[in-house]
Amino acid sequence: MSLRDQIVSLEALAAVDADLRRLEDQITAERGILADLKSELSKLDDKLAADRASVAEMEKTRNELVAEIRQMTSQIERSREKLSRSRNERESNAAQRELEELRKLQRDREDEMNKLATLSEAAKKTIDETDERQRKIADELGGRESDISKSLTAAVEERDARLADRAKLIPKVQPITFRRYEQVRKRKGNAIAKTIDGICLSCHMRLPPMLFQKLLRGDAFEQCPSCARILYYEAPASTDERGTS
Repeated sequence: MSLRDQIVSLEALAAVDADLRRLEDQITAERGILADLKSELSKLDDKLAADRASVAEMEKTRNELVAEIRQMTSQIERSREKLSRSRNERESNAAQRELEELRKLQRDREDEMNKLATLSEAAKKTIDETDERQRKIADELGGRESDISKSLTAAVEERDARLADRAKLIPKVQPITFRRYEQVRKRKGNAIAKTIDGICLSCHMRLPPMLFQKLLRGDAFEQCPSCARILYYEAPASTDERGTS
């Protein structure tokens, strides 16, 4: 297997790997869009459930306070009657203290009810806003899921086809060269580079003269001292070729 054949196979392999990177990025991005929408929808569901449970608990507490206030109103009426029937100063003072304590408790319960009413209204407003946001996300998910699923299916099919192409190319590359290629590809993405005039066309660093001379002979692959990519020499296009291209 000539070096030129190896170069052609490596170039084809690099093109396939570039397509695979693009497809994997596309698949990851589109799956991420769906996952983000579903995750946000799930969080909104959880928030709605928690906020509604909180409102229900506040309503329960409010009803309990209403019952307490009604009971205290009755006790206040009885204390007033007791005050009006007082026979001496001692009984009058005791009834007055009881009446004041009941009135204070009633005011405290009314304050609690007012605070609960404010909190409940704020929570209901939040629920309305969250509900609206949830509907928008659900509509967006419903509108995009079908298109993204189709795009994902096409990308996965194309990726599988390119993987099959890759499997056919691997045997055309010498094992030691392929191992080197894979090591560089995993670090750099693109694993091969060419030089025309002694400069690596991937990292744009000038090569040592002796290394460039080795590449000119075309006996074997070398690696760029700067970026470690597999290097090969490509002769510059002739003047006639450049003029007709």
